[in-house]
Amino acid sequence: MEPNTIPSVLLVVTGGTISMVRDSRTGALMPADVETFKTFLSDVNSAEVTLSVQAFEPLVDSSDVNPPMWSKLAQILYDEYDHYDGFVVLHGTDTMAYTASALSFMLENLNKPVVFTGSQLPFGVLRSDAKENMLTAIEIAAAKDDDGNAIVPEVTVFFEDRLFRGNRTTKISAEHFAAFKSFNYDPLAIAGVHIRYFPHLVHYSDSRLPLKLRTHICNDVVVLHLFPGISETTVRAILSIPGLKGVVLETFGSGNAPSDKWLFDALSEATANGVIIVNKTQCTRGSVEMGLYATSLNLLSAGVISGYDITTEALLTKMMYLLGENENDTDEVRRLLERSLCGEMTIDD
Repeated sequence: MEPNTIPSVLLVVTGGTISMVRDSRTGALMPADVETFKTFLSDVNSAEVTLSVQAFEPLVDSSDVNPPMWSKLAQILYDEYDHYDGFVVLHGTDTMAYTASALSFMLENLNKPVVFTGSQLPFGVLRSDAKENMLTAIEIAAAKDDDGNAIVPEVTVFFEDRLFRGNRTTKISAEHFAAFKSFNYDPLAIAGVHIRYFPHLVHYSDSRLPLKLRTHICNDVVVLHLFPGISETTVRAILSIPGLKGVVLETFGSGNAPSDKWLFDALSEATANGVIIVNKTQCTRGSVEMGLYATSLNLLSAGVISGYDITTEALLTKMMYLLGENENDTDEVRRLLERSLCGEMTIDD
């Protein structure tokens, strides 16, 4: 596309608070229809961006979003990929970090912006953050450099005034407008009077490679959150779930766990049976450093692998994606879990 061509953006509405308006008769919040959305888009300057809207039917609360809906959304973006310069996804905040993380893996070789956003207050409420979040997300999705290339060609989350890598985000507040945080990776852009981008932080895929859609997802995974006093019965019950293939093991500090022999035995038995267990720190900042303390050496010996500084949302969805795409190759899944595929974790060379 020529640098002076007006960029085109597809707005995909999945649901969530941002998709609701207040009923003038009852005062209750209810989903808006596409035509109502279009009235909120009147501030989009058609001389700057060409905007189209596509909505899920019915709209979905993000608490009900699941892997089949990730696949549905990924399929829409894949099908429309050649028709638009960028994409904005309106999504509920509760599971936005999960969906953004999943899409970062499912859209392999992505070279166009996919910007997730939402709001803490719905359209039509006087102090709503919905319109500002959406309009800025549209501008980011349409943004190109002087050569006509997308400035941020990856899956991101924009909220309040920060643009984060999607697979680095976590929802941190149910009340404040700054609802998301990327604890282990700096913002890709900061929005004020102008939007300031940080290209050196952006993940760029090889532009020579075509977009690939990966929708095979395995949800035979679980999060095992360690806590002081956790019992052998609890751990063994979780690790013996029929068909279990992957475990996100949320540990203390830099990746530490109790030194009880029964825990070592339970984890060792699970990994010997083909269950993949990844060590993820419960801390919001910092990285797993297995072997730094004696209490994490047992995990290494038990066959547990490191999740470095990945978020729980990204690790869980990455595991589901890799197990789905490599159903009969446990070794390949383990290998790829310890590699950064699209900037989801920091690994020192």
